[in-house]
Amino acid sequence: MASKTLWETYTEEQKQAMEPFCEEYRQFLSRCKTERECVTEMIEMAKAHGYRDLGEIMARGERLQPGDKVYANNRGKMLALAQIGTRPFSHGLNILGAHIDSPRLDLKPNPLYEDSGLALLKTHYYGGIKKYQWVTLPLALHGVVAKKDGTVQKVVLGEDPSDPVVGISDILPHLGKDQATKPLGEAIPAESLNVCIGSIPLADEKEEPIKKNVLRLLEEKYGMTEDDFHSAEIEVVPAGPARHYGLDSSMLLGYGHDDRICAYTSLKAQLDCPDAETTAITLVVDKEEIGSVGATGMHSHYFENFVADILDAMGQYSDLTLRRTLAASRMLSSDVSVAFDPNFPEVCERMNSQFFAHGPVLHKYTGSRGKSGSNDATAEYIASLRHIFDEDDVKYQMGELGKVDQGGGGTIAYILAAYAMDVIDVGIPLHSMHAPYEVASKPDIYETYRAYKVFLQKM
Repeated sequence: MASKTLWETYTEEQKQAMEPFCEEYRQFLSRCKTERECVTEMIEMAKAHGYRDLGEIMARGERLQPGDKVYANNRGKMLALAQIGTRPFSHGLNILGAHIDSPRLDLKPNPLYEDSGLALLKTHYYGGIKKYQWVTLPLALHGVVAKKDGTVQKVVLGEDPSDPVVGISDILPHLGKDQATKPLGEAIPAESLNVCIGSIPLADEKEEPIKKNVLRLLEEKYGMTEDDFHSAEIEVVPAGPARHYGLDSSMLLGYGHDDRICAYTSLKAQLDCPDAETTAITLVVDKEEIGSVGATGMHSHYFENFVADILDAMGQYSDLTLRRTLAASRMLSSDVSVAFDPNFPEVCERMNSQFFAHGPVLHKYTGSRGKSGSNDATAEYIASLRHIFDEDDVKYQMGELGKVDQGGGGTIAYILAAYAMDVIDVGIPLHSMHAPYEVASKPDIYETYRAYKVFLQKM
């Protein structure tokens, strides 16, 4: 870490641009705590920059031309945007790809029950969490309830200052002798992550009066019945806004930096990109935290179909053209990494670690141990990125995700690389990744936006 930080090298003009950018991101992160909320907000941002619904364009039989801007929404949880360039698609596409799902607790299909004077909700954790981190926090409920009549009711409880919050209890230390002897991974069993949601009984009800009172409140507020939980997607997330962090406000603390921090910077780079020669695409996807599965995950064919639809709307579609376009493309897999933490130096190898305020990190490979599950970028592709970043004075770091045998992780990079395109992971280093509250450095956020924008314009 001999090089100077971005705090030392940024001009006053850059610092003045960084602060409002990070403040807008902080507000976005505070509002968007689910995939659906991210997609809804991102579509509004895209529309304000002239993007149009690709489905509507196709339905009208319009032809796409260079300079056109389009988006496609997959079930409200996956979004693709494209700005058509002047170069032929045989040159390939410049693609930014990030995910918008984050570790959390989901309600079970039959969640609500009453026990010992309390109404509670059963949960099933989503993604790689440390279960002990989720107890005794103020929590909120975010999601939707799809009803049999076809309507969809949005649910947000615990964010407005007038709202109550919910939470999960823990054992008091006075009675925690047995719990204290357990490994961290076993101290809080998954089946004990039950959310307390009420304690007042409904008058004149003899059986489950507290549960029935909660159901009454849910019906009044959201028009939902107990059976409506069967077709609901309700996530339990930390309550409250993202915050400036540190006495000097040099960092941001919030829920869901992984990976909305890269999704937001990718989107902003796409929206702020002037007319480019190469077609620019930003893709934000669901389900990365559980293997990129399902209709809204990267393993679906939605992205491939999106490119096929664009080619068709330009009068250029053929299966061979699609395959050649994807193979000739370049991608930055925009996902977060670990920032070196002086509290836990033993898990990282300092010479190949990344640090706060040194810009985005380029991971030639991720995976675990012997690079298992990794996309391993080519030397030539990395050299081309070094060239354009250095040309525009974008500061970046090269590193890896901790010590070789310590563990590891993966991203969506290997899935796109299956098309034979060049792919590398480029993202923002964090502290406390996958915790209810993660920490990022402000200049890293802004410098990553700059890197993504240069990539879309110059590759």
